[in-house]
Amino acid sequence: MGIIQVNNIKLYAYHGCLDEEAKIGSEYKVDIEVKANLKKSAKSDELVDTVDYVHLNHIVKEEMAIRSKLLEEVAQRILDRFFKELKMIKKATVSVAKINPPIGGNVEEVVIILTKKR
Repeated sequence: MGIIQVNNIKLYAYHGCLDEEAKIGSEYKVDIEVKANLKKSAKSDELVDTVDYVHLNHIVKEEMAIRSKLLEEVAQRILDRFFKELKMIKKATVSVAKINPPIGGNVEEVVIILTKKR
């Protein structure tokens, strides 16, 4: 078993329950970690034998572009697509952080972390 991480994917999106969040949007950061059997790719040196992190990043960008009220829903959609499109994945964790959330205080970020296993 091996781990592939893609960290600090920076995006601008329009998630949130407030009307102003739908209009002005905010900055987000997504971190992902997937576990898969990487023994074959470690020997073959072939992209087809591993989990393509370009594909992971593509899924994150597409799902973050779809507006949701809750970050939990966004993270779940990302996980569901990982498992649908990348059969090698055995376990995945997605962390979605809203930078400077509008919660009436000096808060750097709020983070939702979800994990799914096959």
